[in-house]
Amino acid sequence: MLSKYAVFFWKNVRVIGGIGFPMDIKLFDFDLPEENIALRPAVPRDTSRLLVVNTGSNLEDRNFGDLIEYLRPGDALVFNDTRVIPAQFIGLRKRDGNIARVGLTLHRRISAYQWSAFAKGAKKLRAGDHLSLTRSERYAGCVERACIGDTLRAVVGKKNDDGEIELNFELSGPALDAAMMVNGEMPLPPYIASKRSPDAKDLVDYQTIYAANDGAVAAPTAGLHFSDDMFAKLDDLAIKQLFCTLHVGAGTFLPVKTKDIRYHIMHYENGMINKETADQLNKVRQNGGRIISVGTTSLRLLESAINPDGNFCDWQGATDIFITPGYKFRAVDLLITNFHLPRSTLFMLVSAFSGLEVMHNAYEHAIRNNYRFYSYGDSSLLFPGAPN
Repeated sequence: MLSKYAVFFWKNVRVIGGIGFPMDIKLFDFDLPEENIALRPAVPRDTSRLLVVNTGSNLEDRNFGDLIEYLRPGDALVFNDTRVIPAQFIGLRKRDGNIARVGLTLHRRISAYQWSAFAKGAKKLRAGDHLSLTRSERYAGCVERACIGDTLRAVVGKKNDDGEIELNFELSGPALDAAMMVNGEMPLPPYIASKRSPDAKDLVDYQTIYAANDGAVAAPTAGLHFSDDMFAKLDDLAIKQLFCTLHVGAGTFLPVKTKDIRYHIMHYENGMINKETADQLNKVRQNGGRIISVGTTSLRLLESAINPDGNFCDWQGATDIFITPGYKFRAVDLLITNFHLPRSTLFMLVSAFSGLEVMHNAYEHAIRNNYRFYSYGDSSLLFPGAPN
């Protein structure tokens, strides 16, 4: 008998010649109680829970420290070493003697002095507007007219219909980076920020211990569970630790608004895999080892950097790869990832990796057993499902 998800799939998915497989967003929906969304991480990091989702919907409730039991000498874990920057601001726009306030989240660097940003209150802006950017705490304690002009400044360039704008800053390069550190806030996900303000603990909690390259505006959260002790255990077991860089953008939090998910537009994110890492990945494969992606961001970059012949190459650029059921994975053998929100592109990705029905069953189990979801939540180890 077909499951309710399989029945829904076959009733709602039709092949349309030449343009692929329509998929209704409802396929990726599920009920998530608000109390399952974690507002703080587990302490210590590696004491979070781990749900192992193995072939055939076999589910095992473990602790994250048990991860090493599923790894073998010669395997390689691939981490995203991007570092989260304080990319959230309040923008004050002064025009014709009037001041308006907009919320800004930078999400992708365009050049040394340009960033793409999502603007909350974008209708108040037009190309050519001058903005002063500061953090919300400072804004709350000041008089607008006194604070304007005493902060980081930018001019609105292009403006898109979806609330995305381009900002041209007065500063450039390292000087701009330093000013952002002073004036910006840590960009907590909206489902956390709506319930509490960022604080000093988030400066540590929302950063992996191996973060090295500034540029992300969202953390690669699968890596938040790893501690120095975990890395020492990996060394003892001869598990390789390889690093790539994908600067995660705020687009990761954008909801999918299209009924047919094929028409959802992914925002570009900048990334890089160097030749040394690519060569080591190829050697792992040649020697019979497995490649385990730590997070969906590492996975998306690995899938962007693999050639049609199955070999990895050094790669640098912007990727908007959108992975949904039907995608043929070539780069990754296992996936470590947190629990994702309903209707999100991330739940679509894990459904593509392990199977839609498998992931619905796994998430139902996780909710019943009080697993904690999303950025500060628990983790899962996913084995690939049957080929599509």
